[in-house]
Amino acid sequence: MGLNIVLVEPEIPQNTGNIARTCAAIGADLHLVEPLGFSIEDKYLKRAGLDYWNLVNVKTYKNLDNFFQQNANGVYFYATTKADKTYCDVSYPKDCYILFGKETKGLPEELLCDNMKHCIRIPMVSDARSLNLSNSVAIVVYEAMRQHQFSHLLHIGHLTKY
Repeated sequence: MGLNIVLVEPEIPQNTGNIARTCAAIGADLHLVEPLGFSIEDKYLKRAGLDYWNLVNVKTYKNLDNFFQQNANGVYFYATTKADKTYCDVSYPKDCYILFGKETKGLPEELLCDNMKHCIRIPMVSDARSLNLSNSVAIVVYEAMRQHQFSHLLHIGHLTKY
């Protein structure tokens, strides 16, 4: 499908590892924008991603400017708790980029303000600040996959009588 998951300054290695595993399962590229709150060699990152790392195309960038320079013609969506539109209210092109911010602060406020028409949120009760980053990524990317009828994913599960 060509979907691109972008983590801007992720802080928790286990979240990034889980997201890498999701990317492997759906064939999405994972883009990591520095600074990272961990080393790419972190044992918790590797453990969370299990043995899926060889299935993920991971790209790293020195900062957001570097990311946008290298992906200048992309269609971008920005996940935030501050958006009017939900993640189901938009149509995701097959090769779009979905950006998620760091666990403690989200995406930079200026970036969101400059791109409000492309900001999306996951609905939740008012007392909840946010969902776990890896859960948020999974929710949004599977909506993007659903919109394309899971076109490039194989159906591999079958029930058998025993």
